[in-house]
Amino acid sequence: MRLTHRSRRTMLAVTAVAGVAAAVAAAPLLSASAAGTPTTSASVAKTSLLPSDKLILKSAKQVDLHNATVRLPLHRGQVGSTTVWYILTEASDPGLAADLDVNYAAKLTNLGISCPACVQTVTQTSAPDLKFGEATVHFVGAPDFSPTRVLVPGPTTLPATTVQPGAVGGTGYSPFIRIAGSPIVYNAPIVATGDGPFDVTTHTNTGDRVLAIHPAAPAGPGQFTQATVDLLIVRGFDAGQPILYISTEASDPLAAVLERATYVPVLGGASFLGGDDALGSGRERIFPFINGQTGSNNPNAQGLIHLIKDGHIAEEATVGNAALLAALARGGDARNIQGDFPTIADPRHSESYSPLWDAQLGQWTDKAVRAGLNTLQTDENQILNLAATRPDLLTGPGGAPYGSVGFVINCPVIAFTADRPTADLVDLVPNAQG
Repeated sequence: MRLTHRSRRTMLAVTAVAGVAAAVAAAPLLSASAAGTPTTSASVAKTSLLPSDKLILKSAKQVDLHNATVRLPLHRGQVGSTTVWYILTEASDPGLAADLDVNYAAKLTNLGISCPACVQTVTQTSAPDLKFGEATVHFVGAPDFSPTRVLVPGPTTLPATTVQPGAVGGTGYSPFIRIAGSPIVYNAPIVATGDGPFDVTTHTNTGDRVLAIHPAAPAGPGQFTQATVDLLIVRGFDAGQPILYISTEASDPLAAVLERATYVPVLGGASFLGGDDALGSGRERIFPFINGQTGSNNPNAQGLIHLIKDGHIAEEATVGNAALLAALARGGDARNIQGDFPTIADPRHSESYSPLWDAQLGQWTDKAVRAGLNTLQTDENQILNLAATRPDLLTGPGGAPYGSVGFVINCPVIAFTADRPTADLVDLVPNAQG
């Protein structure tokens, strides 16, 4: 499988990169537009909208389950003289989060501890005659969306032969911003650059999850209208319930490719490796698996090998790629499990939410695979209990102790699709790392 839509840049061999690439290399794995007119890759005849009472990110205009998209407000900014377009998903202040209809994430205030570059300081300006609307945010850096995203799986799927992120953060770029003079930290990923037209087919000036951009409708005197963007959602689990989120940045190149995210290595220094519910932590945990079961119609399918084999991950994501969208609807994502979630009943967990997820990458042992015990996991406590009590079944990559593997992913939560996640399915056993 190979992407060839755009001019190829220098490839990154997976053995030459850090984080998840090195981790999986050590593991014995299984074989294997006009104004007001949306810029989109195809017309869509069918939609299936998620009820609004299942939305966590209240600023979302809609979630279309058929096209696997969430529609979010799109905000205009600048990097020098270049126009950039960003979304807002979290704020570190509860009042401002409520005012903006974004997720509250107090931990964002800790991201810059020992890593000042993890939070970029921005400025803003507004027109002197502005009646309604937004100020322009002036960013220090922006992503370069022009590289071709490349994934060439190896003979046994992972480790991959070739991997190249489709977007790379430029100098000074972080999605986490603080307006000069304010202590509040926002999650504001840039998802497109320029003034259009926007490429949502090969993504030369948009993020690899951007499936459509809808320009703002004409506004009358003293009025304000806003552009929106349709982003490919990711299906996962939390507290035993199916949830939806998006991926926008990752600190590891292979993770960035698999997540269709912007590669921003500086985020790997965010406070702090292996820490989630600890003093000074800005992270929460996410639980991917390497070698869960595979199969496009297998209810127990899960993990990175499943994503590569069954999720069309090497192809471009577009509204016109019906096979990819159908595969994702059947469970073709990696089906990762997230930790603390905004709807958990216990504030100790709901208020510990952060969109920056510390990867706890699990590998089923040969014994587990032979016995068919590498089944679908949906709850963090069940995974942590398994890691604590059955190291003969679940380890870190290559048999290493289970835990953090050194990379992070920016994954703002969007919604739940069945019951509201309120509590983990089981309590932690003694010595489990909760």
